[in-house]
Amino acid sequence: MSVNLFLLLGMGGMVGFLSGMFGVGGGFLMTPLLIFIGVPPAVAVGTEANQIVAASLSGVIAHWRRGNVDIKMGTVLVAGGLLGSAVGTIIFRMLREIGQIESVISMAFVLFLGIVGTVMLIESGRVMLRRFSGGGPRKKARRHYWVHGLPLKMRFPRSRLYISSLLPLGMGFLVGVLAAIMGVGGGFFLIPAMIYILGMPTAVAVGTSLFQIIFVTASVTVLHAVNNYTVDIFLAFILLSGAVVGAQLGSSAGAKLRGEQLRGLLAILVLAVGAGMAGTLILQPDDIYSVIRITQ
Repeated sequence: MSVNLFLLLGMGGMVGFLSGMFGVGGGFLMTPLLIFIGVPPAVAVGTEANQIVAASLSGVIAHWRRGNVDIKMGTVLVAGGLLGSAVGTIIFRMLREIGQIESVISMAFVLFLGIVGTVMLIESGRVMLRRFSGGGPRKKARRHYWVHGLPLKMRFPRSRLYISSLLPLGMGFLVGVLAAIMGVGGGFFLIPAMIYILGMPTAVAVGTSLFQIIFVTASVTVLHAVNNYTVDIFLAFILLSGAVVGAQLGSSAGAKLRGEQLRGLLAILVLAVGAGMAGTLILQPDDIYSVIRITQ
């Protein structure tokens, strides 16, 4: 297929900007966009994982300079993410073989984006309303869930946390599975979890999320290329060319916004993409039937 070069560069730059601003890989936006312009979902997933690596690396460099990367936390997340990416790639191949990968990708986007976007929008909206009414951000005592009683606790000085290593390990595993199946970095899920469950500061959660995304999506790219042959190198190169520049600009823009403002904007974006994917499942397509050639 042929696609306008400047359209792809613009998409890469826009997603890179969002990556640097919000600390997400941008796959939750780029993968649906590639599908919308006609790229096969399986190729969109495998190729976007490649592009996310460059966008995240550019964003991490900017956040590293500000001291917003928790290396110890990121290492634990990466360990879980590498295992999850291997498992997710196997699931991806099984779904593709039975012809259900396109439906699963679309439904997974609608489900995860809808839940995460709604929770983030409600929370950030409450904080901004309190600030607007003159009450200022309410400082709550850090919540303790049953997961905080898990064993194998570790200290994470940069994040000011003393929690079970099983928590970030499990989060990393889930993000690895999502990255392999949906072609996303997982930041749209990981950042809210790091903020609301682990209790990490927003700025550190953003930088650490990007650090983790680099290694997980690199693993996903290699696994998809070797096992599923769904990585379009030329397409990925064009996308990441725009993403690297956009990530630097986005990081600078994100530093000028408060934590609740960043979460609110990210929530709106997440819900908008989720609604777009839901439309592809509900609305009748222009071409109801597709014709394929079956070779013996």
